[in-house]
Amino acid sequence: MARYVLKRLAHTVLVLWAAYTLAFILLTALPGNAISNLINNPQNQLTPEDGKLLKAFYGLDHPVVVQYVHALDALLHGNLGYSLSSGAKVADLLGDALPGTLRLTALGFVFGAVIAAGVGVVGSYARWNWLRTLLQSFPALAASVPSFVIGILILYSFSFQLHLIPAVDDGTLLALLGPAVTLGIMVSAPLSQVFSASIAATRRQPFVHVLQARGAGERYIFGRGVLRNSSLPVLTMLGLAVGELIAGSVVTEAVFARNGIGQITLNAVNTQDLPVVQGVVLVATTGYVLVNLVVDVVHPLIDPRIRADILAARPKKTKGSEKGAIPARPGPDEATSPRLPEEVATR
Repeated sequence: MARYVLKRLAHTVLVLWAAYTLAFILLTALPGNAISNLINNPQNQLTPEDGKLLKAFYGLDHPVVVQYVHALDALLHGNLGYSLSSGAKVADLLGDALPGTLRLTALGFVFGAVIAAGVGVVGSYARWNWLRTLLQSFPALAASVPSFVIGILILYSFSFQLHLIPAVDDGTLLALLGPAVTLGIMVSAPLSQVFSASIAATRRQPFVHVLQARGAGERYIFGRGVLRNSSLPVLTMLGLAVGELIAGSVVTEAVFARNGIGQITLNAVNTQDLPVVQGVVLVATTGYVLVNLVVDVVHPLIDPRIRADILAARPKKTKGSEKGAIPARPGPDEATSPRLPEEVATR
């Protein structure tokens, strides 16, 4: 198990490096940058000489390979660089905006999990066919509607018409409900689809029929066997859910005018502030791979089948191989005949 965890850690570090490198290559290949925009803006009254000094200060006058080495070295020392537009530290900008986005994504995930659980359970056990059909069609409907459309509908209905939630973020919990429900509906689509399919597949398993034959009720069968076995496939979807939450928070924060990583990302993209965009990519990728790492480590602990596969994949050391001896080949009878249990062999 320790070897499996070390492999997952190495894979996590490799993914982070690949994402940062790919983002650096793509962003530096784009035409223009924030300094060029500052120079071309007549309100700033900057001369070309000022632009050269700024490029030298930020290291943009070096070749791309040298810039990458300097950026990677600074990253290993905990320095994400400085914003080309404001001159502030990227780490400070992201640190100020990250708590609000974390609260939003955490509450959005809670709403998404509750919606997915309700749709999966009620849609599988409802007595009315129309309700089952309606809930089973919910994942496709929720996945087909963009998150900004859901956010606009919630904002218009509950803010402008019913006046139940604030239209602009004022730091209260009520202002967090609108964007959190928007993210929850978006992320509940894949979770509810997988959960519903998993419940249907689990209810067809032989142990369910055995419990039914013994007179067990549906509530007992669901609580003792169906729920646990149906939740395992949903656990593997948590990484995808976190990715959707991170991507959806950018649009949702813009719709509800919230200060967070989404607003910083939009401003950095509009001004071509490359260090800030790279910092956002690094933070988002770190959250995504850490959640997947936790899922990969926890999944074998709760699923004995995966744990057995991991243990079976370990190379087995024989007594002869430990001493450096060559193991003897089995005879033809020994190699082809099955090995019987001792109880059967002694009869």
